[in-house]
Amino acid sequence: MSDGSLYRYTAFSHNPEGGNPAGVWIGEDLPTPETMQRIAADVGFSETAFIAPATGTDRIVRYYSPEAEVSFCGHATIAAGVVLGELEGEGTYQLVTVVGKVPVEVRRQDGLLEAALTSVEPKYEPAPSGLISDALDALGWQLGELDASLPPVRAYAGAWHLVLAARDEQRLATLDYNFDRLKVLMLQDGLTTLQLIWREAADVFVSRNPFPVGGVVEDPATGAAAAALGGYLRNAGIVPVPYTLHIRQGEAMGRPSRLTVRIPEMGGIVVSGTAVPMGRVQEIDC
Repeated sequence: MSDGSLYRYTAFSHNPEGGNPAGVWIGEDLPTPETMQRIAADVGFSETAFIAPATGTDRIVRYYSPEAEVSFCGHATIAAGVVLGELEGEGTYQLVTVVGKVPVEVRRQDGLLEAALTSVEPKYEPAPSGLISDALDALGWQLGELDASLPPVRAYAGAWHLVLAARDEQRLATLDYNFDRLKVLMLQDGLTTLQLIWREAADVFVSRNPFPVGGVVEDPATGAAAAALGGYLRNAGIVPVPYTLHIRQGEAMGRPSRLTVRIPEMGGIVVSGTAVPMGRVQEIDC
């Protein structure tokens, strides 16, 4: 048995009405996988992070969507970093995830705590033509609507994402996809989200992220996908390095989010943002 406290925060926003909500459970020992899954389903957010002490200053963390465990979640990591900062002060927290250690630096900026995660080493690969065709069909998109300057790829920075870049803003503005069909396709390919992007400016992207494998139609802010995108842009030579870009997400859902992505010359991608509470702390007897 492991008792803990459950916090509800929204990440990548200064406002409780924006950003991506996440549960953050903190206790002395992690609950059983079945209990973590139940709590995540009860919370109902796209992900809940479960945190317990490991060795030294490390913390062990696991992430659950309402339907399944997720290898890594960026927005729940940002929320967790801010909660740890509120409880234990500014500094760098080492989160031990199933994909590797993720440092999270927490600092106060303009009166709000901001967290910056450094992802595991990113990688990417060209997306197979069959995957592209099936994904476009499930989305109701056409191949000619894609931006040829940003070829479709499978990108990774702790979780795999299919990156599809739209040629114009209007294509991205309309999202009406076959939920069940896309879910099956993504499960078969080991994808966490689809990252649908439009390049608004050299350093600004608009993103929408279907997340049917987690039981969620759309994610309003996806830190793991932001890190994966940063790795793709660097490793494919699309942007100079070091480089900083900004991602606008969640606006079409009424939950505007802002993600800052710092791309160093090598190593993990740094994704940062704020997080604010959405309600009272809940004590849970597991």
